[in-house]
Amino acid sequence: MAIQTHDELLTTIKDALQACGYVGELGGGSLQTRTPMTGEDLFAIEGTTKEQATEMIALADEAFKSWREVPAPRRGNVVKRWGQLLAEHKHDLGLLVQIEAGKSISEAEGEVQEMIDICDLALGQSRMLYGKTMPSERPGHRLMETWHPIGVVGVISAFNFPVAVYSWNTANALVCGDTVVWKPSEMCALSALGAHALLSRAIADCGEDQNISQLILGDRNVGEVLLDDPRVELVSATGSTRMGREVAPRVASRFGRYLLELGGNNAGIVTPSADLDLALRGIVFAAAGTAGQRCTTMRRLIVHESIADELVDKIVAAYKTLTIGDPRDESVLVGPLLHQGAYDDMQQALKTAKEQGGDVLVGGERVLVDDSEKSFYVQPAVVRMPEQSDIVHNETFAPILYVMTYSDFNEAIALHNAVPQGLSSAIFTENNSEAEIFLSASGSDCGIANVNIGTSGAEIGGAFGGEKETGGGRESGSDAWKAYMRRSTNTVNYSGELPLAQGVKFL
Repeated sequence: MAIQTHDELLTTIKDALQACGYVGELGGGSLQTRTPMTGEDLFAIEGTTKEQATEMIALADEAFKSWREVPAPRRGNVVKRWGQLLAEHKHDLGLLVQIEAGKSISEAEGEVQEMIDICDLALGQSRMLYGKTMPSERPGHRLMETWHPIGVVGVISAFNFPVAVYSWNTANALVCGDTVVWKPSEMCALSALGAHALLSRAIADCGEDQNISQLILGDRNVGEVLLDDPRVELVSATGSTRMGREVAPRVASRFGRYLLELGGNNAGIVTPSADLDLALRGIVFAAAGTAGQRCTTMRRLIVHESIADELVDKIVAAYKTLTIGDPRDESVLVGPLLHQGAYDDMQQALKTAKEQGGDVLVGGERVLVDDSEKSFYVQPAVVRMPEQSDIVHNETFAPILYVMTYSDFNEAIALHNAVPQGLSSAIFTENNSEAEIFLSASGSDCGIANVNIGTSGAEIGGAFGGEKETGGGRESGSDAWKAYMRRSTNTVNYSGELPLAQGVKFL
């Protein structure tokens, strides 16, 4: 889209929200929205108080009592309709994502496409909430398991994927028979209003109870209500490892469930047999795309010493061609950092890297766009590092790629696994043995392991999540739906006798 004036941007936001079905007023509230594209404030909107959040949980809890009795295929009709509305308003919601997260329109609409895809998957899942039948050791008995809804699901989502991760949880939770209370990032409240409005329309179109979906807006203080309320059976939280350390014990202290998607610090290994042109494309997108603000961003590159100089030269040359600027310009590849805090973190990380022996080959400089001091654009950085530097163990949510070398493949695996995070990983190789080792139990210790593609760009059909300090949660596809249900083991005795298991005799 063309670059707009600030007033034109505000009109675009109002039009997009109205198209999605939002009918509230903008302005005069306690929660200030902002765009990283220009650094300008947008609208002040009404936030949610803790008391209101508690009331919404109560409404969702009451709605659950009838929603759980609705046949699962009928529940699937709600997400089917939601997907249809998302497809119809893909551009409208994509604009809101672009404005608040600073993504290119291609990436922003791609995020909405993820929402559409998860609705398709969840619709099919609504007819496949399978249990098992197992052989009983007792004659005339049937042993089986069934799956039931758990109740209210609280979803806490982050700014970098303001609507997609919410939909991964919500589409699955709704078809499983749960109700949802969503607390989005306060930095992306407008996107949340649009996504929630579309779901509300879908619920109304299907004639179901509007209270099965609730939206609370505000900072971490209002989100904490979800952590402590015993009616919230599951808290699915996406954010930093620091946040996860606070969420997990609080929810566990009341014996609630939690699903965590936390820090990344993802690495790629490049072996001597790799197709370097293919590797180059995968690395640059994974490391510099979305200005390094994906949880799956490639932050470490471990390259065989025999090809390191050649590959690094190619990466540096590619970085120098990256277009940096306002993502509304369709020629731009790298948009803004979220705010000054992200910029300051990047500068501190680069300073520390230099102190630990790192050599910044390209990047790190601030790029002024339209002479604005309120927005924070940067040149993505590539840094050659000694293998054992402490800084590479920390995730900085900015476009910094640390490059290290190895001589032995086992050394590469050890370097890869040496960090506390375990989300996504990649290897570039034409050696089948290296690929299989990387995917084996003695290879990558991450929840996602890729061969000949980068660390970012996961598909809906697979379970998304990671190990170690990434939190261990799984969302989206595969059997991730089970997180939103409880398992019941059932034994039916139709024998007319009462034999006990394990041959126990009593009476």
